[in-house]
Order: sequence, then C-alpha cells, then structure tokens
Amino acid sequence: MLSVNIPGYVKIDLAHLLLDYNGTLALDGEILDGVLSRLQKLSTKIEIHVLTADTFGRAKDRLAGLECRFHLIQEGDQARAKADYLQKTGAMNSAAVGNGRNDRLMLEQACLGIALIQEEGAALAALSAADVLCRDINHALDLLLHPLRLKATLRG
Repeated sequence: MLSVNIPGYVKIDLAHLLLDYNGTLALDGEILDGVLSRLQKLSTKIEIHVLTADTFGRAKDRLAGLECRFHLIQEGDQARAKADYLQKTGAMNSAAVGNGRNDRLMLEQACLGIALIQEEGAALAALSAADVLCRDINHALDLLLHPLRLKATLRG
C-alpha cells in the first residue's frame, strides 16, 4: 500500500496502479527507457495492472519479467471496459495513468488520475479528467515513488 496525506485535499491510500500501454508506457509498441525499472520498484508497494488494446501486438512480450496483471481490452467501448476494470480493483484505492480518449473514465473515477502528454499526444478528454498532468511517464511514476512530490502538487 502506498499512502500520502495531502493537506487541504485528501488522504490517498493506493493498493493498485492501472496503466495504459501505448502512448503511456510505450511508443510504437516499445517500452520507454526507465519505465521497467520504476515499475519494478513500485511493484513492491502497489499492484501493477496494464490495460491495453495492444495496437502493436507486443505489450505482453515487452512486459515479460515484470510482476503485473496484464488485461487485453477488446474492441468496442474501451473507455467503459477500462472503467469497469477500475471498479473491480476499487477506484478509491487505485491510481490510473493514461493519455488516450479511452482512458478518460478510468482517470476521472480513480482516486488519483494522472494524464500524460508524450510523443503520441493526449486526448483533451483524458487531460480534463485527470487530477495531475505530467509530460513524461517517468515523471508520473516518480510521483508515486517519491510521494512528497505528489503532496506538493495536490495540496490545497
């Protein structure tokens, strides 16, 4: 469990981290530098979940060796599918990170939603649904590895 008491905001107790793959952890199907080592550190404190439509078909292979739950999102209402998965983990004990339009509900409903603007860009719906905006996945993961940064960002 990862806990952060944020003055003037809320106390966050996180047991789960839900992550989009393409545009968030990866670019063109390849995991970005620094991501796996950060996720390995976080996996000792919080359960990692990767939710993806797997556009490039490489996600499961690229995540091999990382302790995480992998969930392939099927065609259809992917935003709803991600939000439904979040509800099963417990939205009030989950953080979510994503950049796409199909991440918007997950970002909005999670206890902590972090949107990213990286090389793939970001959907405006995802940005407006999030609590925090980062320009790099490693910065987002570092907010969880170094919770005082998160406290400084969100305090009231």
